[in-house]
This record gives sequence, structure tokens and C-alpha cells, in this order.
Amino acid sequence: MTIAICLKINDGLVLAADSATAILGKAPTGQLVAINVYNNANKVFNLRKSFPIGAITWGAGSIGQASVSTIIKDLRERFTGDDPDHNHWKLKSDAYTVEQAANRLKEFVYDDLYQKEFKDFPHQKPDLGFIVAGYSAGASMADEFQIDIQNGLCTGPRRLRKREEIGMTWAGEPEALNRLILGQSPMLPGLLQAQLSVQPAQMAQAMANILPLIQLPVVLPAMPLQDAIDLAEFMVDLTVKFSRFTPGAPTVGGPIEIAAISKHEGFRWIQRKYYFTRELNPEEGFKPKYEPDKPDQGVGDKEKDK
Repeated sequence: MTIAICLKINDGLVLAADSATAILGKAPTGQLVAINVYNNANKVFNLRKSFPIGAITWGAGSIGQASVSTIIKDLRERFTGDDPDHNHWKLKSDAYTVEQAANRLKEFVYDDLYQKEFKDFPHQKPDLGFIVAGYSAGASMADEFQIDIQNGLCTGPRRLRKREEIGMTWAGEPEALNRLILGQSPMLPGLLQAQLSVQPAQMAQAMANILPLIQLPVVLPAMPLQDAIDLAEFMVDLTVKFSRFTPGAPTVGGPIEIAAISKHEGFRWIQRKYYFTRELNPEEGFKPKYEPDKPDQGVGDKEKDK
């Protein structure tokens, strides 16, 4: 599972996630359970090198034999114009929009890959979600679009909030953050209905009235970007520790990855894990399509638009 966070303020936005990915299997009861957890999955992505646009993911870690990380890199080839069969997918620096990128991601991941892979799947189809966020060409503030795939059905991309609005969205395993920020567990409405016979219509109205009074206003429009980064890191770390100390497999964990996207600095890695170094992997005689990202490397390293 995952905790994936998108936090937007006036000066930009922050994408943050853990690195755990669970291998699921069926228990004797027939319930899906985590039989193994790996802590090095990639869930935060730059969708177009040198462009201020990124994505986070949660849910299934793969489609077929390809990890979501590999799938997003395939999509990035199309966005950069390096896939000759999909030149029309290239994002042009003076004309692209975040919504356009989100629609392309949905088309590639869900329409082309997910539906084909799970068309005749005999069990419940895996859930998968994305937030695509960043700055459209010429935009003064960021946009965010969410895509949800649940049991084979896709909704979105849907805009999370108006361009001029700020806020925070989290997905994956929300229990810890719902309790801290919203002041209630996701289980509360169901328990009130079961234990106190509260009717669904009454419950909806009651929650609409109560939640705004108990929520913590931790995101403010004018907060500095560094403080937004610190808040996102704290929220992921909190969920990691919550998962560690609650019953069951620790399905949120591993290194925390964080990227910040701003109007002038673009996409910048703040924290990122590596499994190779230039010292051990000399590039003499080989020129990759992209230079490997470094923590201090982002859209300041301009790429010529082909």
C-alpha cells in the first residue's frame, strides 16, 4: 500500500510518498493479505524532464509484468517525443497543460494497459490511483488532477481544486492522517450507523456540519515552500510509524521521497533514493536519453525542445 500526498500552496506544490509495495496473496479465508512487503518502490515521478509537472501513485505497484515506475517512464518517452510511434503525444513547452498530461496518462495506463491486462481477470481487479500536478504553460498557479481506478472502473481525471485555491490531498492508507487532520476515523460513520442506528441521510448532514469544526488548518496559502516540504515529510513519516505499530503487515514504509514544483524553479527533487552511482556505472561510450536525476537537479537543467 501507500501514503501519497499532494500539498499545494501559493508558491508551489509538494509531492511526497513512502516506498513500500506489498505482494498480496489469499489467506485460507479467501481474504487478500500482504505476504511480502518491499521498501524500494518508486511512487513520485517527473513526467517530462525540464517541465514543472509530476505525478504520484498509490495502489497496485504493477500492471502485468511492468512496474508502475517503468510504465511512467514509457509514458515520459512519449511526452518528450522519443517514441516515434507517438510523436503527437509530445508535450510542447509553450502549449502543454497539466490536464492534457493527466488525460494522456489515463489513456496510456488505463485504456491501453490496465483494461487489456485485467479484461478476463477472475478475481477482484486491483485498485490504482494517480495525481498529476504541476504548472501548465504560462500558468501562474499549479493544477492538480486525480485519477482513480477501483475494481476495474476508472473515474477522472478530475480537478482536485480550483487553480487559485490551496489545499492538501492524501490517498492510499488514510487512517492516520484522517485521525490527525480531519479529527475522525474513516470507520466512524459506519460505526455510528451500526451502533446507534443513525440513518445515512442524518449521518451525511451531521458529518458535513461537524468535520469543518474539528479539522486542523495546517495548510495556509502564504506558507513558505520549505515549510510545505517539512509538513509533507512529517505526514508521510507519521503514517509510516502508524503502520509499523498497528496490527498487520507494515504496508507503508521505506525511504520517503519528496519533490517540490514551483513556478520559477520547476520540478526539484528534495529527497530521493538511489540504487546506482556514477562512480560504479561509468557512462563512457554510452549516452542515455536522460541524465539521471540528482537531488540538486531539476528544471534548471534545460532540455532543448525538439
